Amino acid sequence: MSQRSRKTRKVAPRIGLIGLGAFGRLIAAHLGGRFALLGYDPQVQAPIKGVIAATLAEAAACDVVILAAPVPALREICREIRPCLRAGALVLDVGSVKVLPAQIMREELPDHVDIVGTHPMFGPQSARGGVKGLKIVLCPIRGHWTRPLAGWLRQTFQLDAIIATPEQHDREAAMVQGLTHLIAKVLVEMEPLPRSMTTVSFDLLMRAVDMVRHDAPEVFYAIERMNPFVPDVRRKFFGLAADLAEHLEHNGESQSSR
Repeated sequence: MSQRSRKTRKVAPRIGLIGLGAFGRLIAAHLGGRFALLGYDPQVQAPIKGVIAATLAEAAACDVVILAAPVPALREICREIRPCLRAGALVLDVGSVKVLPAQIMREELPDHVDIVGTHPMFGPQSARGGVKGLKIVLCPIRGHWTRPLAGWLRQTFQLDAIIATPEQHDREAAMVQGLTHLIAKVLVEMEPLPRSMTTVSFDLLMRAVDMVRHDAPEVFYAIERMNPFVPDVRRKFFGLAADLAEHLEHNGESQSSR
């Protein structure tokens, strides 16, 4: 290889992955063979394929830093990694809500790093057959990396990359995720539920429940308590359900009195 070609050859960025829970491992499964992936998680001791075990400082000093930690822990992590982040680095989060993480990262991360909020609209269960065609939302927070990153995700993984503000994301997610996880939580509490003498629509409903039933408790907490638009959606849902229940009970009384 000539000296000129060595100079012009692009060097793949090093990626620091902070958090190796269920979603961190899903990220590792897709990125570990493509990049030098340095992973940090004090709760994980066993080696993970494609991940180079690293300290928090080493992971935070990479070109790209992915924060795959629960939203309640995000502010503390940002404060811990702040001195280690190099100028020009790109920092991403993968939280289920976006308004609060965007605010935290703006406040806690230094001005010399770019920030993109991301939310893969899938998890380990729904991505079992691959991520092609699944959706990911990218929220520009600081810097110019949102559109190039969206293009790379579309080209490399065939993901449906959607660009939105944190507020737009949380408004939509309040209905999309807030109701899904809420209904699933109620149905799980009603178990055992029928599994043999069922309809197609009920089977589809149970498939939706099974996709989220094993999510970590902090995921449910983030979706239901940390999205500022969820309380209104929840109140409307329960209000309409109560109105319907009352209508059915009163209609039953009127029918029986005939």
